[in-house]
Amino acid sequence: MLMFRRNYAKRCNTSSKFKLLPEYKLKCGLEIHTQLKTENKLFSLSTNSPFSDVDKPNYHTSFFDVSLPGTQPILNPEAILFALRLSLALQCKINMNSHFDRKHYFYGDQPLGYQITQHYSPFSNTGKLRLFKDLDSIEEQTKDISVIQLQIEQDTGKSVYDSADSITKIDLNRSNVPLIEMVTGPDFTDLKQIRAFIKKYQNLVRHLRISTGDLETGAMRVDVNISINDYARVELKNLPNTSSIASAVKYEYSRQVNMIENGEGDKLRNAETRGWTGSETVKLRSKESIIDYRYMPDPELPNIVLTSDVVDGVKDMLPVLPDDTCMSLMQEPYRLSLKDAKILTINSNSRDELYTHDELRKYYLDTFEAYRSLCERHHQEFLRKLPANWIIHELLGNLNKMEITLYEICRSLSPEKFAELLLLISNKTLSNASGKLLLAHVLNSFKENSFAAGKPLNFLELIDEFELQAVADVESEGLELICERILAEVNNDKMINDIKSGKKKNSIKFLVGQAMRISQGRIEALEFETTFKKILKVSW
Repeated sequence: MLMFRRNYAKRCNTSSKFKLLPEYKLKCGLEIHTQLKTENKLFSLSTNSPFSDVDKPNYHTSFFDVSLPGTQPILNPEAILFALRLSLALQCKINMNSHFDRKHYFYGDQPLGYQITQHYSPFSNTGKLRLFKDLDSIEEQTKDISVIQLQIEQDTGKSVYDSADSITKIDLNRSNVPLIEMVTGPDFTDLKQIRAFIKKYQNLVRHLRISTGDLETGAMRVDVNISINDYARVELKNLPNTSSIASAVKYEYSRQVNMIENGEGDKLRNAETRGWTGSETVKLRSKESIIDYRYMPDPELPNIVLTSDVVDGVKDMLPVLPDDTCMSLMQEPYRLSLKDAKILTINSNSRDELYTHDELRKYYLDTFEAYRSLCERHHQEFLRKLPANWIIHELLGNLNKMEITLYEICRSLSPEKFAELLLLISNKTLSNASGKLLLAHVLNSFKENSFAAGKPLNFLELIDEFELQAVADVESEGLELICERILAEVNNDKMINDIKSGKKKNSIKFLVGQAMRISQGRIEALEFETTFKKILKVSW
């Protein structure tokens, strides 16, 4: 028994390496509640801003949101549009005549005494979201996750416990915010699939512009249904982020495996709901003891009746979905790497952005075409990887460092202007190092001048002003003199021997850096690297 308990403790330690056991099959499904980014709430004209004015509780509320007697719900059609967008993107079957129901229960943050949802006739069903090995980092080549249904419902308020006064305060800013609840099939068999699906769904709702998708603020909330070897389902709640979801699944899997191995499998015959404390799952209630919600059709709300031309119209206006966009960027004429294609496609942060993935991708595509056109006009070799390398690795780095938005710099550094900079680099007027300095100078000047409109940006004038011209056709003797001088100054036999033997190949970059400093970046690093290898008779 002691040995068994040690094994269980080791297995339940979510910080240790986790491994699924082949004799204990994991089966998971997800329930995801997503707050819709509509202008107004679901059944009132209150502003839909559940996370703003945090110091003003009950500020974004109307009479219906706080459940004053005699008030009635008025359906917000924008929520229907958003639900339709998501349903179509998930290839769901649209219910052309859905309706709302009342789910009866009372908490302090749900003063109506019921929640308006769609129990009997949800908005849509039988959809799917496909995961790919290359795009989503799962083990299988493809994996379809079924979507059982999507339903529209209202969010509840928020209870805030005040420990100083030992009272619970109620904030109804979130009350009646529109939600979509999506229920998947029990199709997940490992953690990689769960992580990939949540990330992909999160990016999808942002791409469709229907939600911020932020787990941290509660705009997206995930419950996990888990079972082992087809025992009864356990529902995990209170999972605030992806790391908590992963840790809770690991712990619960280990807990259930432990019970089966300990001969307590009968205790898993009954479904239950468990919460996550941050270190373990704890029982909240048994499914048999769950309250009777007494569902009934809402008598104050009409059915949602859709026509085929409305559905087709929304379908025609859907943006190209992220997977299709990512794959197209990896093909001709762009041939981007998967990593770079994802950067231009996946929106990982939806709040306080310096750019959106749509803006960034459009800037790249416009720059790519402008640069290709300039190369054709000047009979210059077209280096197709140059636009992505400079936009993703240089431009974005400067925007983040200087806290400048992409929209602001477009007023002066348009894609056409950026293409001019790329041409100067590709035709050797500028070295890479000088090009980076010039780009940083231009962006910093925009910021200091508050982006005021001045004279047109002229790269050639700036190159002359700062003497940034690349040194072309450098004689090998001149390069060798610089390299010999650096080797003499470094005077480090161990480093030189490590370079020669290939033991520390990257050490040559130190020597190249010294040479670039002496030449003030006006000679390409590759020329110095080649010269150092020649002098040191490097064989690798």
